[in-house]
Amino acid sequence: MKSHYGSWESKITPEKIIEGGLRFSEIRSNGSELYFLEGRPEESGRYVIVKQSSDEKISDAIPKEFNSRNAVHEYGGGSYAVGQKNIYFTNWDDQRIYKVNGENVNPITKESPFEKSIRYSDLTLSFNEEWLFCVRETHSEKEEAKNELVAISTKENIQIVLCTGRDFYSSPRINPINKEICWLEWDHPNMPWDGTELFIGNFDSNGLSEKKFIDGSKNISIIQPEWSESGELIYISDESGWWNLKKYSDNKKSTILDEETDHGEPSWNFGVRTYFIKDDFIYLRGSSKSKNKGLIRKINLSGKIIEEIEVLHTSIGGLSFIDNKALYIGASPVSNSEIVSLDLEKKELKTIKESNPLAMDSEEISIPEEITFPTTENGSAYGYFYKPKNKIYQDNPEEKPPVLVISHGGPTSATGNALNLSIQYWTNRGIAVVDVNYRGSTGYGKKFRDSLKGNWGVYDTDDCIAAVDYLSEKGLVDSERAAIKGGSAGGYTTINALTFHDRFAVGATYYGIADLSVFIDDTHKFESKYLESLIGKYPEEKEKYYDRSAINFTDQLSCPMIIFQGTEDKIVPPSQAEIMAEGLRDKKIPFSLIMYEGEQHGFRQSKNIISSLESELYFYSKVLGFKPFDKLKEVEIENSENLK
Repeated sequence: MKSHYGSWESKITPEKIIEGGLRFSEIRSNGSELYFLEGRPEESGRYVIVKQSSDEKISDAIPKEFNSRNAVHEYGGGSYAVGQKNIYFTNWDDQRIYKVNGENVNPITKESPFEKSIRYSDLTLSFNEEWLFCVRETHSEKEEAKNELVAISTKENIQIVLCTGRDFYSSPRINPINKEICWLEWDHPNMPWDGTELFIGNFDSNGLSEKKFIDGSKNISIIQPEWSESGELIYISDESGWWNLKKYSDNKKSTILDEETDHGEPSWNFGVRTYFIKDDFIYLRGSSKSKNKGLIRKINLSGKIIEEIEVLHTSIGGLSFIDNKALYIGASPVSNSEIVSLDLEKKELKTIKESNPLAMDSEEISIPEEITFPTTENGSAYGYFYKPKNKIYQDNPEEKPPVLVISHGGPTSATGNALNLSIQYWTNRGIAVVDVNYRGSTGYGKKFRDSLKGNWGVYDTDDCIAAVDYLSEKGLVDSERAAIKGGSAGGYTTINALTFHDRFAVGATYYGIADLSVFIDDTHKFESKYLESLIGKYPEEKEKYYDRSAINFTDQLSCPMIIFQGTEDKIVPPSQAEIMAEGLRDKKIPFSLIMYEGEQHGFRQSKNIISSLESELYFYSKVLGFKPFDKLKEVEIENSENLK
């Protein structure tokens, strides 16, 4: 059957996308039971600790009135730890730490002086289960939040401050053979992927002693420190130009792996794990030479590769273990995210739980093609291109498909090729998609990651435009019907692309940044100095902030835009959306502003995920001139009389 691109009938509805639609993270084990976090859109995005017992029965480990999530750095992570008898977790509503023992749930930290003013993350339980090591973030009404490393007694009302005075701390980890712990420290204006310092010290009930610097600097990023069973300190460093494995043993540092591969990822959240250590072997995620498969690599502490087990998942995260099994969160271009168990002896994979039960016909799935394309200043960028795909419809030789460019958040983040139903939503309706890893993205080494420094708002935008030009030159898309969307930092890229360039016909920004100067004074501690590296020092380079803020150049804006924003967003404040809407209103440009009450940074509520996808499709159809098959609720478009 032939039909205009964008008008194809599709069974991939927003309701199907969020049906299940679980967000998995933080796999943990106490040796006999498996635990993981489930983010549930149908429960307003509540995060639940789920337990699989030794008899493989799965059940919720916390009552329904609790939400295992914290707001340290606003992004949180490391929200719980498990022992043989008890679970300890941070609760979202009050940010206190609670202890769960069977049906009993009791707080072990005090109430905050005012709402969520004391927060905890990166929970690590001592082997005797008498202490919880964690990051404590204390907020005051007048000063910047204070971050410290603390030890909390699980038996008495005692908190010991272990480290204070630096801007940030993370990753307290305990040596299994003595009293040592390790941790990371860093200061403004660095983010943890710019530069951190690794320390060790001896812990007792009086605090820390014999603190010792191990590795790292302002310009070397150390992440994911862990101890082996024999007491060797393993960690990941980007000193080589790539995030590679190193170790500290017998008072010496040495390299375990030296590969042109990033074995780590940026620490936006606490508790990220790309490897685990068992029986003094490192089990590390990797990529197979077959691009549609991944690897679990077994490496000894000297760096010798013992074994590489090929798995069906190209996306592997949250690596952990239980018994003789590797556990991880896996996904592939044809499979949704799932909790997976890999028997390391039998090499058998077992799915413990799927994020989404939607069974898709392979003929309906658009498989991404990894692309590399030229961009400005003789650079290169990367991405994944998805052709329109629907088994009912054929390509229409009389037209090229519209293309939707996706600009990921971060900006120090990356997109992958794992199945994303929110992308298939578009391709199954006849719209091509290119998901761009612009300069600054993770996974291509430190040089590529750092290339965005001083160039945010320029290179990222250039690369999104270059992706359209590349695909257009190959005859794969209609460059006159190009749309762009992005959230957070990707929203900033989207707004800039629509303001400073005329490549795109329409765009959608999710909690994006319109005015950088407002963002400086109206955001949280973790990212409050981030723009110094991405743009430049403020106010010394104030002009750059002005020149790269679209709100100052609305006279150049001539492109319709739909804006989505949560009213409770603490990372990109709602004022940013309102500022941009006012500029569009004054310029008489068609736009829609949709504010979601109670929603935060990154939509978590089912009704808002559904609403935003349908509203976006409706808005694009009005601008790009196609008639969706879907019966969509009309969206109010201000200045709609000016739609072409």
